[in-house]
Amino acid sequence: MTAHVVYDSAYGNTKAVADAVVQGLKPLNAAAVAVTDFNPAILSAGDLLVLGSPINGWRPTPKITELLARLVNGQLRGVHAAAFDTRVRFFIHGDAARKMTKLLKEAGATIISDPAPFYVRGTEGPLRSGELERAASWAKALAAALPPAH
Repeated sequence: MTAHVVYDSAYGNTKAVADAVVQGLKPLNAAAVAVTDFNPAILSAGDLLVLGSPINGWRPTPKITELLARLVNGQLRGVHAAAFDTRVRFFIHGDAARKMTKLLKEAGATIISDPAPFYVRGTEGPLRSGELERAASWAKALAAALPPAH
């Protein structure tokens, strides 16, 4: 079982969260990889796929959306998945993580967590205080939600 943390990042904030998630998934041989470098053909049943994206026009970035569009027809059957986004704390905002979670489920993945938002200050960040620690804690909860390895 391998954990793949796949992200797109405009200003480095989503990458920083992805790196914190990898730290929280240390026992699972986790690695963070930019969406442009990720090959979904390497996914195997039992793997964990975590997707991260900044909110871009109320949704995931085009690169993450393109990856999700290629994951169809049950291609993720047997893969466990979760999604997070980075966003500004505002009274109205998009929800990229929820959209990614829906598409992961449609591709056949078993969703193991509610979508997770992580907050930045201003459009370009930096991340709000405590968000990296919260990301590592969320990752530990993801690992705990996985079925035991056989």
